[in-house]
Amino acid sequence: MSETTPTDRLAELSAHGVSIWLDDLSRARLTGGGLRRLIDERHVVGVTTNPTIFAAALSQGSSYDEQMATLATAGTDLDEAVMAVTTDDVREAADLFAPVHEATGGQDGRVSIEVDPRLAKDTERTIEQARILWSTVDRPNLMVKIPATVEGLPAITQAIGEGISVNTTLIFSLDRYRAVANAYLDGLERAQRAGIDLATIRGVASFFVSRVDSEIDARLDKIGTDEAKALKGKAGIANARLAFEAYEEIFSTPRWEELAAAGAHPQRPLWASTGVKDPAYPDTMYVDELVVGGVVNTMPEKTLEAAADHADLRGDTVHGTYDAARAHLDALERLGISYTDVTDTLEAEGVEKFEKSWDELLETVTAALARTAAR
Repeated sequence: MSETTPTDRLAELSAHGVSIWLDDLSRARLTGGGLRRLIDERHVVGVTTNPTIFAAALSQGSSYDEQMATLATAGTDLDEAVMAVTTDDVREAADLFAPVHEATGGQDGRVSIEVDPRLAKDTERTIEQARILWSTVDRPNLMVKIPATVEGLPAITQAIGEGISVNTTLIFSLDRYRAVANAYLDGLERAQRAGIDLATIRGVASFFVSRVDSEIDARLDKIGTDEAKALKGKAGIANARLAFEAYEEIFSTPRWEELAAAGAHPQRPLWASTGVKDPAYPDTMYVDELVVGGVVNTMPEKTLEAAADHADLRGDTVHGTYDAARAHLDALERLGISYTDVTDTLEAEGVEKFEKSWDELLETVTAALARTAAR
């Protein structure tokens, strides 16, 4: 038997029903053919972006200089410049993925763009910006990312109700995941009443994985006992597996079946934050241990290439694990690690990190506009 090639591993992962998305986007990837290569050679069928990704892209190289010069000459203000640059990249990526979108009946070939994270606690302005992003990019394979804050939930419902496909992001807790799924169902029912074709609406729920381990491992290290050390590096996967259990429950109810009969698609779980933060752990851990049909795994390129090279794929690694996952979270509680405190902390930090990245993005665009205007 010949040695398994890197492409075979990602083909196998796809065959298990996991949609592989890239957690990155830049103009250099688009113009240099890098993203096309990942589609052709790495089975990548979608892209997610966030403020951190755009801040990094704009701070490197000269790919944006020409557009910045045009915007500076036109006297474009800062927020409009950021909107122009980011939506242009997302639109071009959406066009690149259009054949995938068509071939998968609209399930994949998706490109996500996030609302301004400074609006995470403002329902109405989040809804307003979701509409603007949807109309500005103007591609059917777009997904607008809305954070799963308490204030974000009604924004998700309203956006779905208007026919906007939504990637709900920054989900850490099982209770919040259930609320997000219900917000999606509420939105579909609203869209149905408005006469919108439910088949045109798609949703994913981005459940964060590695950040859970980072936070809980730090707390286990402070406890420092052998029992605590033995629990490290397992909570993120346990949490995600229980989210999938909740997904199966929610999307098998009579309420859901009625919507499905009208053409609705389920809101697929999306494994986010899948890059391993602790080098002591296998670098494909959040790929290998979360294989199950009907999910998305969005990976930074480093994780994607590691999975291509040496993912340890053993078939479905989610079903049959729910009791053990619950037992793990219970063991953490017995050691005094509050699940609710961990997930509340992670949500607050997640919003704060994206706000900081947005500020960096604004600073980068400000500098670029000034630099090109001075030429």
